[in-house]
Amino acid sequence: MPKRNDLEQKALHYVINTGYQGVLQSDLWRELGASSREGSRISIKLEEKGLIRREKELQDGRWTYRLYPKRLPTSIATIVDCPCLLCPDNAKCDPTTTVSPKNCQRLTDWILGLGNQQAQNGLELSNETSIPEDDSLAQGLDT
Repeated sequence: MPKRNDLEQKALHYVINTGYQGVLQSDLWRELGASSREGSRISIKLEEKGLIRREKELQDGRWTYRLYPKRLPTSIATIVDCPCLLCPDNAKCDPTTTVSPKNCQRLTDWILGLGNQQAQNGLELSNETSIPEDDSLAQGLDT
């Protein structure tokens, strides 16, 4: 049987890969090949570490939890619509000049829009591009 921390790692990877839709806790422990008790303990442990959130859900007449990652790895998709990429003033843009990101309304609106979208999804976007494979599980995602 795999070590508990190995199962936590696998569980976290699986939950993260489900993205915004999340995964039912019962589906998670089946995927891991663990017992329902073990799956429940792992879910609670990941929630206590602040890595996932659990929401109670009625599924097929039974109560279970849907697990959502608290943070997702960033990707290029997060900046594809950044106004700076196609800005006509990009060549002149500098924090020390009059054309500056400090006073750019388009950039400000875009950033505020990201914050609103993030709040609606209940997620924090991480600067991490991968999940650590060692005991620094919680530390690596808190940066």
